[in-house]
Amino acid sequence: MKLKVLSLCLLAVIFAVSMSACSGKKVTRVNTDQAIDLSGNWNDTDSRLVSQQMIEETMSFPWWRIFTEKYGRRPVVIVGDVLNKTEEHISTETFIRDLERNLLNSGNVTFVASRDQREAIREERADQAENARASTVSQQRNETGADFMLKGQINSMFDSGSGTQLLVYQVELEMINIETNEKVWIGQKQIRKVVSRRRFRA
Repeated sequence: MKLKVLSLCLLAVIFAVSMSACSGKKVTRVNTDQAIDLSGNWNDTDSRLVSQQMIEETMSFPWWRIFTEKYGRRPVVIVGDVLNKTEEHISTETFIRDLERNLLNSGNVTFVASRDQREAIREERADQAENARASTVSQQRNETGADFMLKGQINSMFDSGSGTQLLVYQVELEMINIETNEKVWIGQKQIRKVVSRRRFRA
């Protein structure tokens, strides 16, 4: 009887170890610049490359040079809404941050905080006015206004057949003069991906 119980216990331990080995997880670190496409959906590589290419394009247009020559300073830019018009979840916040970084790194414009960030900063200034030493208080009504707003949308189109799917993402951005509502630049970028699905035979 004891031998039978020990045998059952041994089998249970072997089974548990085998299951643990089979369900083991392997994690491989990769370079952040390496493009990894698992599903074909919009990903961080798309966000990074599209933002970089589109900001390079808008900086190649003369709108910011015309402004600088007229006013003797770099234009102030803010990134507005980028709407997700696709059927999948896309982190537009990440894409907006990529746009902001590339705009700022261009060195041709200056940048102001977003609407949500400004509200948080205004609350901090109000708190300082109430509680901080007078010599350290940041003054109200001393913000820098934006001259231009960058905004846009992300659309997608799909086509499929014979186990292959075509995914097309179309990003449209516009740079708008806030005072005059003039559109000084309109850009469009497409990403096309072909996703092949393997067919398994029984």
